[in-house]
Amino acid sequence: MCSVLGLFVQQSGPRPRDAAVQVYIANHVTHFDHNVINLLTSCNTPALNGAPGFICWSRGFMELGVTGSRAELVDSLKAYSSHRGNPPLLLFPEEAATNGRAGLLRFSSWPFSILDVVQPVALQVQRPLITVSVADSSWITELFWTFFVPFTVYQVRWMPSVPRRAEELSEDFALRVQELLAMELGVVSTRLTAADKAEHMKRLRHSSHLPLAPASSQPLAARLRMTSSLSGIGSFAPEDARITTMAQQVKEVLPHVPLEVIRTDLAQTNCVDTTIANLLEGRVPFFPESEAGTDLPAPSTSWAASASGIQGSVALPSSKPATKQFAKSPVERHLSLQERKRALYDYARR
Repeated sequence: MCSVLGLFVQQSGPRPRDAAVQVYIANHVTHFDHNVINLLTSCNTPALNGAPGFICWSRGFMELGVTGSRAELVDSLKAYSSHRGNPPLLLFPEEAATNGRAGLLRFSSWPFSILDVVQPVALQVQRPLITVSVADSSWITELFWTFFVPFTVYQVRWMPSVPRRAEELSEDFALRVQELLAMELGVVSTRLTAADKAEHMKRLRHSSHLPLAPASSQPLAARLRMTSSLSGIGSFAPEDARITTMAQQVKEVLPHVPLEVIRTDLAQTNCVDTTIANLLEGRVPFFPESEAGTDLPAPSTSWAASASGIQGSVALPSSKPATKQFAKSPVERHLSLQERKRALYDYARR
């Protein structure tokens, strides 16, 4: 099977594995890490998720029949380890696979509650041209890629066993083993968890669908107006359609801001609300433009600042707050400016 899949497994380092240790702790890189280490020594990895049955057995996982909390899982694993005839346990405290090149996810504490002595296993995987692990990919997809690539090299290094210190909590024990394993691999020991990775992937999937939703939900007339308004900007045509859509949304709220300034700030913030706040609060300098084609005096850091000295130079739609007359007193002008800023914020939120 290794020759068919192109798997090449090698052990390096003078430190052999400890035959007396019943719990191995390894970093998680691919969906087949437990199969590779099982080629070197007999060990069992419990199935933490996934449907039990033939698929679970064929992938090399051990079914414990525990579907409840982590406390029940730890009790079952303690009962399993109490029988000396059983093979050692191979556990992955990260609970999620990474590419193994940047850092380690935060170790869960439950694998370190089973026994007081564990042996870390440093695992590095290399593959030509194609990454060894793709976020949010299934094990079937990774299996197909393993068939496709010529070979995959697994390098396994057995580290010295680590005992628990006196009165050391499981969380501290897990953190200490994580630091040792990160130093051995030459990566960073992070505080990001598997839940953080799942949340990150959820946001990536959500943001990938965002550009399609506004365009499909807009009326035809609005899409035609957007196309006609952007038809005269030839330099922006080849750029990202998502930035164009967000820029048009900001332009509808702040029509006096040049579209080029909006696109430049959106490329940095990637958020419509943040860009509107930057433009209103004067963090992004720009020359206000008039929809009527009249020339505007003096560059400004924001439309709110220029509106205090320019009377009626920017035409706002009837649904937006209108600009009051230019006050004679500086105090009244400042209050009027603050009122207009608050009104613009309320309009942008609506």
